[in-house]
Amino acid sequence: MSAALDRIADQPRAQAVLARALEGGRVAHAYAFIGAPGSGRKAAALAFATALLCEHGQGCGACRGCRLAEARQHPDLHVVVPTPPVSNPRGPKSIRIDAIREAERQAALRPAMASWKVFILEDADKMTDDAPQAFLKTLEEPPARTVMILILDRARSMPATVLSRCQLVRFEPRPGEPPPERATADALLADVRAEGMLAAFRHFDRARPDREEAEAIVDAWWLWSRDLLLVKAGAPAELLTAPERAEDLAREAAHWSIDAIVAAIALCREAREALEVNVAPRLTLEVILVRLALKVVA
Repeated sequence: MSAALDRIADQPRAQAVLARALEGGRVAHAYAFIGAPGSGRKAAALAFATALLCEHGQGCGACRGCRLAEARQHPDLHVVVPTPPVSNPRGPKSIRIDAIREAERQAALRPAMASWKVFILEDADKMTDDAPQAFLKTLEEPPARTVMILILDRARSMPATVLSRCQLVRFEPRPGEPPPERATADALLADVRAEGMLAAFRHFDRARPDREEAEAIVDAWWLWSRDLLLVKAGAPAELLTAPERAEDLAREAAHWSIDAIVAAIALCREAREALEVNVAPRLTLEVILVRLALKVVA
């Protein structure tokens, strides 16, 4: 087992896939590391890159190649991250087509020091609309001894034409960590109550939720409404989906009637059913968000 891959021992399935590739000499030219933020995708990408750039070929952790890779200073390691527009440093961060073309240019060059060149695309689901098509050209004709690693929250955030050319490596949420959509759902409610729907419009303009993400956010509101009902009925904290938030839920429930909470649960169910029949994800989220935030659920 590669010493570099030891750091992702809490993701045994992903670790096994990457270890087999190294040990069997069957490294794919492109990988998609898919999982929730906090699941170790970025650490795994750097560990795998370190193993590939190791002077001994296994990620020993002691050679110059490993040290440079772990410090992100290896000349054959290229990390592409979302950036704001040049004209607006505070604008939404994206991976733009210019960054993809620069990666393509670098990939065409011979490795400077190691046997491989490795490209890590962090938050690859934040590519602008034209970038995936440009990236597809590199995947269709991959340069020799080059590995591309895309880091994604979910598979559906990337066109199937791109994913079909990648080996998928899935990462499970770490035990005890709430799904990221719960934090998003909570933040949206708080922001809309504080700033109005302009806060939601700004969020959705930046995040562009797909159907899978919208379903997860609606599910988070659904469970939140369920917890409110349990608190209102005097249920013990251990029955809540988020027992650590029992005090916050009690304060929130004090402002709701039981009928209103039941109506909120029905609203979430209807929204979930609507998403299954191709209703626009963003519109669905905006409608349910304003009704929950303002308690207009009946």
